[in-house]
Amino acid sequence: MRDEISSSMKEALKAGDKVALSTIRLIAAALKDRDITARGNGISEGISDDEILGMLQTMIKQRRESSAMYREAGRSELAEKEEQEIKIIERFLPEQLQEDEILAAIATAIVQTNAVSVKDMGKIMGYLKQEYAGKMDFSKISAHVKSALMEL
Repeated sequence: MRDEISSSMKEALKAGDKVALSTIRLIAAALKDRDITARGNGISEGISDDEILGMLQTMIKQRRESSAMYREAGRSELAEKEEQEIKIIERFLPEQLQEDEILAAIATAIVQTNAVSVKDMGKIMGYLKQEYAGKMDFSKISAHVKSALMEL
């Protein structure tokens, strides 16, 4: 993942794509910050690819929230900038699961964690995050998980 981020930064620089370049620089800075924190905690090689995926998903979530706030405030130009950054960040994520695949993953998680009620939502979300890191938007699937648990 680190090599992909680095090569994408070089490509954006060569292409003169200022939005992509600034977004990828933000990714690199966030990655460096997390690596420094990890080294402080005794992890010499920095954060793992799964943690990088989580970081990217967090960055996307932040931009979606910002975009929504900008749209509500009538600042469509700022919202569009956030949405452009989302598209650039999404290039580093694996292909996202489709709706039917997400529902199947939730059903598997319920079985694997022996979930019986909504109180088990944390176990299911933990299982999904471990098994499907970067492949689904966990802020969006929590409603699906809750719905599936309420049907038990």
